[in-house]
Amino acid sequence: MGNDMNQPDASMTRIHPLDNVAVDLENGHKYAVRDIRQGEEVIKYGFPIGVATRDITAGEHVHTHNLKSQIAPHMEYTYHPADQFHPAETAVPTINAYVRPDGRIGIRNDIWIIPTVGCVDQIAEKIAEATGALAFPHPYGCSQLGDDHSYTQKTLCGLIRHPNAGGVLVLGLGCENNQISELKKMLEQSIDETVVADLSRVRFLNAQDVGDEIEEGIRLVCELQEKAKEDRREKVPVSRLVIGLKCGGSDGLSGITANPMVGRITDYFTKMGASCVLTEVPEMFGAEQILMDRCISEPIFQKAVSLINDFKAYYISHGQPVGENPSPGNKAGGITTLEEKSLGCVQKGGSAPVADVLALGEPVRKSGLNLLWGPGNDIVSTTNLTAAGCHLILFTTGRGTPLGAPVPTLKIATNTVLAEKKRSWIDFDAQVGSDEELVRLIMETADGKSAKNEINGCRQIAIFKDGVTL
Repeated sequence: MGNDMNQPDASMTRIHPLDNVAVDLENGHKYAVRDIRQGEEVIKYGFPIGVATRDITAGEHVHTHNLKSQIAPHMEYTYHPADQFHPAETAVPTINAYVRPDGRIGIRNDIWIIPTVGCVDQIAEKIAEATGALAFPHPYGCSQLGDDHSYTQKTLCGLIRHPNAGGVLVLGLGCENNQISELKKMLEQSIDETVVADLSRVRFLNAQDVGDEIEEGIRLVCELQEKAKEDRREKVPVSRLVIGLKCGGSDGLSGITANPMVGRITDYFTKMGASCVLTEVPEMFGAEQILMDRCISEPIFQKAVSLINDFKAYYISHGQPVGENPSPGNKAGGITTLEEKSLGCVQKGGSAPVADVLALGEPVRKSGLNLLWGPGNDIVSTTNLTAAGCHLILFTTGRGTPLGAPVPTLKIATNTVLAEKKRSWIDFDAQVGSDEELVRLIMETADGKSAKNEINGCRQIAIFKDGVTL
């Protein structure tokens, strides 16, 4: 590359007029468009992504050897409300879904088996293998205290309530901390007038209480399956859809192709009255003010501030730096700092108003963009999105991953090389596909078309853990 980068060549893109770096579309890495002095901010997406650690000449590669994060552990925030967009004035399209007794909809009608404790995971899997139900093993439910015990219970309750499940078998052992009797109490408590568990679709089994727990589990699952056969899809407005937003294995193209496309999809569906959910709180660090200014009110803004500060405090309590996030795969794909990763990540939220901020296990109640408490870890965050009630998840990736949540998890590749190499993983290529094609795929998935994670049997959960294990 020559020194004159004010007019990048065909392989380069300068994302924003204020940027002093351009991105190579072939490898996702950044190159200076002009000389950058040591200590000067490096600008990408029109925002700072860190400071130069030495002088950088025009045309030079900008990465970990000459760029560092500026994220601070403590920041003050001021609310500057942004102009909010208005709902679409066009007719709201419909999907075919199962209407549940609590008024929510489901886009699947599978039977789920939820273990209360890791001790019965293999029993759950044997029952699932015999019946075709879906089991979601995890290692927790016992020897936990305080918040960890609560995280496990709230997550499992969110899964048990999930409207994509035509029925649920809650499988316990009998002596664990996370007793079925306590879970029942949580399930029977109405979260609010919009979410009341339909326990007629839930069966409970303590393995210690019966002679042959597998035989009894099979009997209960078959009973639920027979009941689920009575359910029929019916037309409902797409405004009742809840869509989760996630990125994993990001690369330098994530913020150029896939994430902006998902942001436009978020704007489309929220204008139709649907709900979209953005999580991965550490990957908001450095871009949080953009989201805060889109909060619909001062109280929601304050909840967003608490969301960011509380997660920073979690890092600090463990003696960890708040800016140590980009993974080796992220860095290999061209992402250098957390600010850069975050500015790409939050683009999945489009320009939609932030209608609510949710704690772990809280259900989505409001249309618009919701911010959900949780880490960036792929399996934990997709589990949290599912527990919040997301019907499906849009998962952008530049490096590729096979994982999936209990709900359809549409993998959206940032680049065609990945999409063609991992056809068995990837549902959509954002580098060549159109917004209209992605909307069509989402609608077809809501109507019953299987996502690649469902075809591959890649459906798993992971529960957030912070404290001691007894």
